Amino acid sequence: MRLLYTLAWWLALPLVLARLWLRGRQEPGYRQHWGERLGFYGRQPASATNTIWLHAVSVGETRAAEPLIDALLAAWPACRIVLTHMTPTGRATGKSLFAKHGARLVQSYLPYDTGAMPARFIRHFAPRICILMETEVWPNLIHQCNRYKVPVVLANARLSQRSLGKAQRLGKLIADAARGITLVAAQTQDDADRVRQLGVRDVVVTGSIKFDVVVPEAALATGAALRAAIGQRPVLLCASTREGEEQLILDAYIRSGLPAHALLLIVPRHPQRFDEVEKLIAAQGLTVQRRSGLARDDAVAADTQVLLGDSMGEMFAYYAACDCAFVGGSLLPLGGQNLIEPAALGKPVLIGPHTFNFALVTEQAITSGGAALVADADALMAQASALLQDPSRLSLMGEKALAFANQHRGATPRTIAAIKPLLP
Repeated sequence: MRLLYTLAWWLALPLVLARLWLRGRQEPGYRQHWGERLGFYGRQPASATNTIWLHAVSVGETRAAEPLIDALLAAWPACRIVLTHMTPTGRATGKSLFAKHGARLVQSYLPYDTGAMPARFIRHFAPRICILMETEVWPNLIHQCNRYKVPVVLANARLSQRSLGKAQRLGKLIADAARGITLVAAQTQDDADRVRQLGVRDVVVTGSIKFDVVVPEAALATGAALRAAIGQRPVLLCASTREGEEQLILDAYIRSGLPAHALLLIVPRHPQRFDEVEKLIAAQGLTVQRRSGLARDDAVAADTQVLLGDSMGEMFAYYAACDCAFVGGSLLPLGGQNLIEPAALGKPVLIGPHTFNFALVTEQAITSGGAALVADADALMAQASALLQDPSRLSLMGEKALAFANQHRGATPRTIAAIKPLLP
């Protein structure tokens, strides 16, 4: 089965590279570092006494990995980390977050899972361990790690019932890969139970590392500056929205509205859609400003109805600047996004009905009183409007959100403890 998978990769590779080139028209980062994606790193192998390889596919996983990376570097002072990604936005986020570590952290793209390419990566960097964040399972990568005696850890792992079904339909390919994973540190007991059904032998429940993320002081300062530019107007943030959701939100905003002086702040999840979303807003006849158009001392115009968050790496700042946050990917059946970040900043959280990727944490947040479920975009506007006009209720819900986030901290030290036997 793995041989057919490998053949499929080689046959698809020209199309994969063509897609990279086309995506590079909107995101130039996709046209850079192609050698890394193909497993070429120069003649001389990089040397280090103790290399830890950690893979974080994109922005969310990279930000979630921050407390784990900091803890790994503290626990193993002689080590360096090779941090791999699949997307330019993930790589840019890593560069921003981990510049503080200097030469102790090296970034690269993950090579394509052809077999030969991961093998070249392993020979070049000689990692002592491979840590994959969340749900990344690559059959050839895991096979090559087993071949070169590199333990594979799936950290902060989550697996929805839907994803389990998809994995089981792949049969022996995924079953063999699962058996090749040395350790899984799962977010919840349900995640652990589903991972065991795939055939992983060693599974522990550590909780979600995302609760341990420390909000950077610089992000708080940026958020305070943005809030000063907005002024005293109440702000509803719609964060990490996905294609199709912005139209629903804008239609509901026009129908139901917010308080007359309130500001709607929309931050699309994918940067290549910033221009598209601006056109959607303008097409509704709404006045819009872009975050990128605000100079240091500029104010958001009093007649601006929608502020478009078109910057990268500022999600914490957007959360800090808002009064109430809706977390996107949940109005449509896309599985939802991480609601821990706004909760950690003490912001009331609203979330749509489609949260299967974060089912337990969403349920817990709602039970705590720090989050509320909205059935659709109209319900979102109605709930947000009620909150923004009731300061005492808004404040109490924010306090409950913060208490919820603080209650679940501690996954990082538990993950480090699980990893230690594998990395002397």
